[in-house]
Amino acid sequence: MTTTPPLITLDDVRDAAARLKGVAHRTPVLRSRTLDALVGAEVLLKCENFQRVGAFKFRGAYNAASRLAPEQLARGIAAYSSGNHAQAVALAARELGTTAVIVMPEDAPRSKRAATEGYGAEIVTYDRYTGDRVAIAEALAADRGLALIPPYEHPHVMAGQGTAALELIEEAGELDALLVPVGGGGLIAGSATAVKGLRPGTRIVGVEPEAGDDTKRSLEAGRRVEIPVPRTIADGQALHTPGELTFSVNRRLVDEIALVSDDEIRAAMRFAFERLKIVVEPSGATPLAALLAGRAGALPRRVGVIVSGGNIDTGRFAELCGGA
Repeated sequence: MTTTPPLITLDDVRDAAARLKGVAHRTPVLRSRTLDALVGAEVLLKCENFQRVGAFKFRGAYNAASRLAPEQLARGIAAYSSGNHAQAVALAARELGTTAVIVMPEDAPRSKRAATEGYGAEIVTYDRYTGDRVAIAEALAADRGLALIPPYEHPHVMAGQGTAALELIEEAGELDALLVPVGGGGLIAGSATAVKGLRPGTRIVGVEPEAGDDTKRSLEAGRRVEIPVPRTIADGQALHTPGELTFSVNRRLVDEIALVSDDEIRAAMRFAFERLKIVVEPSGATPLAALLAGRAGALPRRVGVIVSGGNIDTGRFAELCGGA
């Protein structure tokens, strides 16, 4: 009897951490007595909103891009993204002395598009409700001879994203549970690989917006399920199905998925701003929303949270958080 080896391992995450040393920021871990009292647990927030490009995505993008052969780097890189991976690939390309072309939805947040262009990338737009971003990006990469680095469907991307959780464990020690936002599944795949590799008993909880519960449905069905493109303020989690590679990891390692409403996400963003003094974008706030709204069930003693990003412009932040 043979068994299929895991797509990524703890050693892959450790190797990515070594590659990222001195390039990616080692982001802070924040504590709040107020938060602990509200949720009844010791909460440790890994703040990837302080990462380069303002989100965890730089970890995976750089880990993947830095492994390309020199001749491929010379031709350039392509990617598709609603914003954070776009910025990450654009910056990684600049750091490595090459160029990037990014396929982005027409309605991507203005701040994310401006930042991507600011790193020197070329932008190609599409309609997220009618267009197939993967097909567009694959055709573009083939036509121009570019290396395509997807936002999550890549072992090196997943391993790079897992370095955030690895750092959290190194600084905070063992955790009883870890809450992670879920979009395509790369962050939670890497995080679960790192954490379960160190402490198999740690409970891994993914968090999705209610309108974008494709991973929850897929885990319950035991196969990838497609839903209509979700309409949610959490634009980084507005996907219609989990990645094939990420799902193969997450179906083994993720213990449960919690869902949060857009109103609960707004409340978490306000809490982070008013009590923690940090700015968090909607997708990055979903795990905190799950804690504050009691969506993650009975909490164990020590709970880690990946705050995945803080890329939101002032106008949008005021629009979402200005109400009572």
